[in-house]
Amino acid sequence: MDIQTLYLLVPLAPLLGAILAGLFGKWLGRKWSHRITIALVGVSLYASVQIFRSVLDGHSFDGPVYTWLTSGGISFHVGFLIDRLTVTMMLVVTSVSLMVHIYTIGYMEEDPGYQRFFSYISLFTFSMLMLVMANNFMQLFFGWEAVGLVSYLLIGFWYTRPTAIYANLKAFLVNRVGDFGFLLGIALVLMVFGSLNYADVFANVASHANDLAPIAGMHVNLITAICILLFIGAMGKSAQFPLHVWLPDSMEGPTPISALIHAATMVTAGIFMVARMSPMFEFSETALSFVMIIGAITALFMGFLGIIQNDIKRVIAYSTLSQLGYMTVALGASAYSAAIFHLMTHAFFKALLFLAAGSVIIAMHHDQDIRNMGGLRKYMPTTWITSLIGSLALIGTPFFSGFYSKDSIIEAVEYSHLPGHTIAYIAVVAGVFVTAFYSFRMYFLVFHGEERFGKAHAPHHPGAHDDRHAKETAHPSADTGQAEHHGLAPGQKPHESRWVVTLPLVLLAIPSVVIGYFAIEPMLFGGYFKDAIYVSAEHGKVLHEMREEFHGALGMAARSLLSLPFLLALAGVAMSWFFYMKRPDIPAAIQKRFQWIYTVLDNKYYFDRFNDWFFAGGARGASLFLAKFGDKFLIDGLLVNGTAGMVGKISGIVRRFQTGYIYHYAFTMITGVFVLLTIRNWFE
Repeated sequence: MDIQTLYLLVPLAPLLGAILAGLFGKWLGRKWSHRITIALVGVSLYASVQIFRSVLDGHSFDGPVYTWLTSGGISFHVGFLIDRLTVTMMLVVTSVSLMVHIYTIGYMEEDPGYQRFFSYISLFTFSMLMLVMANNFMQLFFGWEAVGLVSYLLIGFWYTRPTAIYANLKAFLVNRVGDFGFLLGIALVLMVFGSLNYADVFANVASHANDLAPIAGMHVNLITAICILLFIGAMGKSAQFPLHVWLPDSMEGPTPISALIHAATMVTAGIFMVARMSPMFEFSETALSFVMIIGAITALFMGFLGIIQNDIKRVIAYSTLSQLGYMTVALGASAYSAAIFHLMTHAFFKALLFLAAGSVIIAMHHDQDIRNMGGLRKYMPTTWITSLIGSLALIGTPFFSGFYSKDSIIEAVEYSHLPGHTIAYIAVVAGVFVTAFYSFRMYFLVFHGEERFGKAHAPHHPGAHDDRHAKETAHPSADTGQAEHHGLAPGQKPHESRWVVTLPLVLLAIPSVVIGYFAIEPMLFGGYFKDAIYVSAEHGKVLHEMREEFHGALGMAARSLLSLPFLLALAGVAMSWFFYMKRPDIPAAIQKRFQWIYTVLDNKYYFDRFNDWFFAGGARGASLFLAKFGDKFLIDGLLVNGTAGMVGKISGIVRRFQTGYIYHYAFTMITGVFVLLTIRNWFE
């Protein structure tokens, strides 16, 4: 098959699956809906593999596929840029999407919206592929908004639940804030460079490096302004502080989309975008420092919130926020390849953790509270071992994939000399301990210790956080929207999930173990991204120093056994085991002693309350003011009713002169002539 045909096949195959399942799912039925969508995503994965092999052989592509619009001498194209950065993202998106499609057969088998769900996740796959394959800002923005739209549909998939509707509206609005900055950045690019094609813009960045942005009343470097505006878009999509608030609530959607969208693909779109824009970011140290500090805040402070969560999916959600912070810190340190490397490894082990959590949720009859679990290891051996693998990869255990990518980021920040790198280094190192603690807190409470399920009133674990949003209810009825009973009945035991659920877990566990070992040398030190990512000579010293210290994947793992990050991770695991397996009274005592800290964390640093009070409340207050003053008083009262009333009063006065007597009219005429003559003589 012609290589350019394969380029088209990658995004169009999932789109075809989405159309068939969405429009004709009623006639196709459940089996054929999932068979068609899975087969077409498989076709997309196969085509991506073939393109990957072609790119490794030195074949790349950058050109238009279709001219959408020409206006004012500017052409807007649908075009593809196929290089090593693109094919890496294509393989991640299609492979994880295929696993999620297979997993969905078991997880959503009783849901009345079965065909609709398959249509949505296939449509999301198409949107994400259009985003990563774009060779211009217009198509990038199309994919950017398309994944946001499908995310909105999937978070609110169970649309009869008020919490789901609130969550998808929250995600939509917060992302619009980021997208407004993103759109301004694209507009500034078009205004200055006169083109939206990556190649044209990147080729002319150096000539504008010292220009000021054409923003009235501001003296800001042009490239800095563009980069920060674009990164604001990334802050929304990749859930960076302070636009992070939507992602934990998005767990209201079904678990498969938590794995696909909120762990492996959509939330990494911002990371990919900044890496793609490296030829611009390299000309602004201010923008790079801004990126690094935002990432450091997200990495550490979102990890703290994971410590007190009891909803199994929310623990993993806050872990995702923290790991996205790590990727963002790497971008700020100009270690773009390390960020993409962690993006890839994280996609596999985080999707694994989400899908394993879904397997536990199925076994627990949709009870998500980890305080009601415990001892599941002997009932769910496959879910247990794959969850352990995912957790070990997450905390950066040597020889696991997460270790190689996470330690690379920590080293990159240590070697960086940009302003703010010291704060960032402290945050990412401290985050290692925090990640290990909350990850294995969840692991121990779910799979080990006392069996706390199947009781009439399962007791809450001492000292655990009472999350107000801790439950994802069972699949609601399409007619009533009422959730079924959740949780195991007294005396009931959990059991391992079906093979369509456990097979994706096993297949995701394999790269979670080995892919870091095989990929670190070519991706970080072998020039894998040499033509796709640009790093200036000054900022390239970071990777150069890392290369000098690198003595192979085995040597890196062996050397890390005495490193500070490894010791902190080990301490986090040991402390979580001691606190929750041996002395569960200690967390309760700590909570009581430091109640004010617990309250701050319980309220998620009060960001939600502030947003509800200031932005939502402010919008409601402004609307009420405009309704009362603007609409009722100004428009209705003065302009509409006031005009009518004034006409009525004038008419009432004039009407008195219409008496029907000739001498009254003659007197009026004489008076009028007198007035006119007086005015004429006055001005003469």
